[in-house]
Amino acid sequence: MKIANFDNQNIEITAVYFRGDRDQRRFESYPRRMVMNGQEYTFLESGMRYLVQKGQQLIRLFDVSDGQTEYRLRVDNNNHWTLVNMKAGA
Repeated sequence: MKIANFDNQNIEITAVYFRGDRDQRRFESYPRRMVMNGQEYTFLESGMRYLVQKGQQLIRLFDVSDGQTEYRLRVDNNNHWTLVNMKAGA
């Protein structure tokens, strides 16, 4: 596998989906599609979701896949999305 690290490469999330507990009406959003460097990627799978506190700031990390490549995405309190890294299949 090839892993590429990115220094906060800006991305745009153009679609999300929601998962949650209908009984408690708690839903959380997850990225479904992103645009990076003018190319669109649709995620087929969502893996782990992490919540990290850095001082007063909360950062959410998402592990997602388009079926061929795994991506780690980050979103901050201002809804600013960045690509942290990506791992291509063998």
